[in-house]
Amino acid sequence: MLGGRRVKVIDFHAHCVIPEAMEMMGRKTPAQDPLLIGPARFHPMDEQRIDVEVLSINPFWYSAERDLARRIVQIQNEKLAELCAAHSDRLVGFATVAIQYPDLAVQQLEEGVNKLGLRGVSLGGSVNGEELSAPKFDPFWAKAEELGVPVFIHPQGVPELQKRLQGNGFLTNVIGNPLETTIALSHLIFDGTLDRFPGLKLCAAHGGGYLPSYAARSDRGCLTFPNSCNKTLKKRPSEYLKQLYFDSLVFTPEGLRHLAAEVGASQIVLGTDYPYPWTSAAVEHVLSTPGFSDSDREAILSGNAARLLRIS
Repeated sequence: MLGGRRVKVIDFHAHCVIPEAMEMMGRKTPAQDPLLIGPARFHPMDEQRIDVEVLSINPFWYSAERDLARRIVQIQNEKLAELCAAHSDRLVGFATVAIQYPDLAVQQLEEGVNKLGLRGVSLGGSVNGEELSAPKFDPFWAKAEELGVPVFIHPQGVPELQKRLQGNGFLTNVIGNPLETTIALSHLIFDGTLDRFPGLKLCAAHGGGYLPSYAARSDRGCLTFPNSCNKTLKKRPSEYLKQLYFDSLVFTPEGLRHLAAEVGASQIVLGTDYPYPWTSAAVEHVLSTPGFSDSDREAILSGNAARLLRIS
């Protein structure tokens, strides 16, 4: 309740799998896997006061050859759309695409949104070692901008650092995932992708990684080392953060307050990373962060996501 009104809560960052698609890559999904969508999914949502989950699928098909990738994405998007249609009051979904084949990804995105009714698209933070800002992916970005749908970027870690991130602490995820998001967003800024496609609606998982916490250094880089920069951007690097979106999964009230100070409350959506148990108190996290008005809290809990996803 905010200001005496019941506020809908939308979780922009929740995961699932489609077993039939996983099997095409030789992966089995146990019957009790919490990534599966079924009646058991809604109880933890209710416990956490989540009204609507936005479902995304972490990519496992970027290494697949073209025809297999096409078939995986087709069955994945069709099944996901069926699940969301069957539970339209609780679930919406992001399309998946075989971004390693940009022309195919354009077709899959258009079909996923216009034919299947999916509300956006999810991507990994890189594609087989290539940055999302590579010119070969421009046709995909052009289509995403044309359709006006959100693109949710979720990291898969940094394989090049695998050796250094071994050992105690699950550093491949704890450090590697936010680091990949930081790298991906930085390339999209510095390589000019956001200048070429200013209407893109990009949302980064895990609070955007480390970038919002150290954005001012991005502004100083080319001023300090001008010979290392060969492209002139239309604005300061940190200013691009105010046209991006970020989920709220930053764990402390001070972290969320700082994120809002850097990017604006209008750019933050609620995120839980369900079913991975990073948090069970995402709503309380927003409600307890000091300095937010009720309108800020409502925007983060649902308003920003509803606008991006076109949910009434």
